[in-house]
Amino acid sequence: MFTPPPPLFRTPNVDRLCKEGIKLTQHISAEAMCTPSRAAFLTGRYPVRTGMVSRNSRRPCSVFNSLGVHGGLPRNETTFAATLKKHGYSTALIGKWHQGLNCKYRNDHCHHPNHYGFDYFYGTPHTLSFSCKPDSTHDTELTLASKLWFCMELIIIAVLTLTVGKLTHLVSVNWLFIICIIFFGFLVAFFWFFSFQNSMYWNCILMRQQEIAEQPMKAERAGTIMMNEAVSFIKRSKDRPFLLFYSLLHVHVPLPTTNEFIGISNHSFYGDNVEEMDFLVGKILDSIDANGLTNNTIVYFTSDHGGHLEAMRGRVHVGGYNGIYKGGKGMAGWEGGIRVPGIIRWPGMLTAGKVIEEPTSLMDIYPTLAALVGATLPQDRVIDGRDLMPLLKGEVQHSEHEFLYHYCGPFLHAVRWHPKNSDAIWKVHFVTPVFHPKGAIGCYDTLFCPCVGENVTHHDPPLLFEISRDPSEYKPLSRDNEPIYDTVIKTVKRALKKHRKTLTPVTEQLTLYNKDLIWLKPCCGVFPFCLYPF
Repeated sequence: MFTPPPPLFRTPNVDRLCKEGIKLTQHISAEAMCTPSRAAFLTGRYPVRTGMVSRNSRRPCSVFNSLGVHGGLPRNETTFAATLKKHGYSTALIGKWHQGLNCKYRNDHCHHPNHYGFDYFYGTPHTLSFSCKPDSTHDTELTLASKLWFCMELIIIAVLTLTVGKLTHLVSVNWLFIICIIFFGFLVAFFWFFSFQNSMYWNCILMRQQEIAEQPMKAERAGTIMMNEAVSFIKRSKDRPFLLFYSLLHVHVPLPTTNEFIGISNHSFYGDNVEEMDFLVGKILDSIDANGLTNNTIVYFTSDHGGHLEAMRGRVHVGGYNGIYKGGKGMAGWEGGIRVPGIIRWPGMLTAGKVIEEPTSLMDIYPTLAALVGATLPQDRVIDGRDLMPLLKGEVQHSEHEFLYHYCGPFLHAVRWHPKNSDAIWKVHFVTPVFHPKGAIGCYDTLFCPCVGENVTHHDPPLLFEISRDPSEYKPLSRDNEPIYDTVIKTVKRALKKHRKTLTPVTEQLTLYNKDLIWLKPCCGVFPFCLYPF
């Protein structure tokens, strides 16, 4: 008798969504990195159109590197939140933003979610990084910092008191003594500040609206706090139309996980974090049910890119797994970087348990929501997404996306073609990253694969795969084994030429405005004593 092995991790709530909703098996993100993918999701437009791209050969520069940069999603872009807000919806973003924050000084908040249609924001304006992972060293630094701030307050009071006493002749003290105290205070501030070069203090923060709630945030409990915020928003909004973008910090390195979930999975740190993510999703679904909103609430579940193959903690892999799909995070052409979960639930309106294998995109959410509320999409720009409802309801059987363009920053790497009146789906690769070390399945020497430069291969003729038959992109086709090879390549090149004519020059935010500037870093106290709560 054969007993199957236990699952690596359990996701009963995501599984429940699949059973009660529609599963999109070829759901595609517009990029393979957080910032550009999220910009496309919010606006329904390729990142190359909004300027949320970077020409830097270093792939980490394809996202905003810190809260000290002055780039962000351009204010003239329209998001689905802004459109729904105009149609009477209460809107909230709870969780990760990563679309910029400040422009000229640390409190101008020119790229805050409030300016993009979100009435309420609670979460991190940046993202998670390895520096956000708490440890005993950070706890010690925080304790010392609070003591140093208290010392600084005493020094300031002492200097003011002695100066006033000296000027009014109430205290007999030498000016040199006062100057020495002032100099000592500057030394304390200077050395304390330079001990805070760790980005945890400047980037790993929580904000409520435009006020800092925690600096640095306690990452392991941030997910629970955000879940409670989301539940609270649902409860207070239940009697009016609302939009909630619940942007989980899970599942992202450094995988901060509460003690209750540590060690419960069969897949180490990553599995534990996935199971906690599923628990949080379950709490949101329970809140929708408890408030009597199940049948008139659309729930959409997805990710902004594939798993990060190269992310390791020691010898333990912590970046996720992309199954049969080649590549991962940062690889904008291979399926593993851009094919993401897609689940949509709307009880009574959409058939439960249905599976759709047609190509769909995160960019489709904006036009879908706009159509549902009767809004007109902006007419002064190209919207690349398509209304999903006809496909979801079964009114049409074929995706409106005949072509999808896969960009790595501003550089086009691949094109997907789904011919009309055909079940075939072709994928043409013009550029692919060079994996290293030799024989690896990712770019382990650099953590991220580049978009351009000596570590990419330009294919002429291009690589061709039939994704509908070979989703793992294992066997490239050629003139020798595919009769319509030339037809596919010519058709894709013709479509690409037409597509490029629709692009207009824009300022590339991640190329020009991604430099870390100290005066833009958020601070909840008197700079550089930026700690809250103590």
